[in-house]
Amino acid sequence: MTIYNRDNYILTDSPLKKDLLKLFKKNDKLTILDIGGCEGEESIRYSRIFPFSSIYVFEPLPDNQKLVAENIIKYKVENVALIPFAVSDEEGISQFYVSSGHPENQPKDLDWDFGNKSSSLLTPEFNPHKWLNFNDTINVKTITLNSFLANNKINNVDFIHMDVQGAELKVLTGANDFIKETKAIWLEVADIELYKNQPLRKDIENFMDSNGFNLVKSEIDCQVGDQFYLNKKYYKIISLFNRRLQFYLKK
Repeated sequence: MTIYNRDNYILTDSPLKKDLLKLFKKNDKLTILDIGGCEGEESIRYSRIFPFSSIYVFEPLPDNQKLVAENIIKYKVENVALIPFAVSDEEGISQFYVSSGHPENQPKDLDWDFGNKSSSLLTPEFNPHKWLNFNDTINVKTITLNSFLANNKINNVDFIHMDVQGAELKVLTGANDFIKETKAIWLEVADIELYKNQPLRKDIENFMDSNGFNLVKSEIDCQVGDQFYLNKKYYKIISLFNRRLQFYLKK
């Protein structure tokens, strides 16, 4: 049985570390966006890899925002900023479906919240976990990446980590032309509609291809998984041995 623990997770290297260090140098001053940041775990992991970068973690759920702030202090992180909004394709107020719950086969005293990682701007459609609940909804403020980047005078983004539970195309289309100036994107995809009208994997792949991105890594298990994309404008990808060995060359 996997033992879940916040400290262990945060202090373990991100599985993307090797890929990211093929693209960027440790001392680079990058702009990194962690969208749907939950408790800020991934932002803190990235802050260790790139300590001189500016990392923005977007999280609309108030309870999670408190955890992000606590984790920033606890792990003495100085280059992560909390942005208390949901990222979407328009600015305003939106209904947000709040997830909760705890698996029956996991101890109750774990320092880990299983239930707070599935909240979404989209209505839950298919729930594969009996223990996972969507009993509450709240109103949250939404912003677009286009407005956030323009207002903060950020001209391009080096890396986006996105975990938004079906709202991927809302985030991406809300970036407008900034998406074409983003170098690398990691996101979740699904082959089944977990949330009503969510884009499926093929929809994401078509959007990314039409906006100039190469899919360089795809890890799908039980119809859901993660994909990693690189912008063709910035990188040339050389793949050997059926993608088991890849080189990323800057243009």
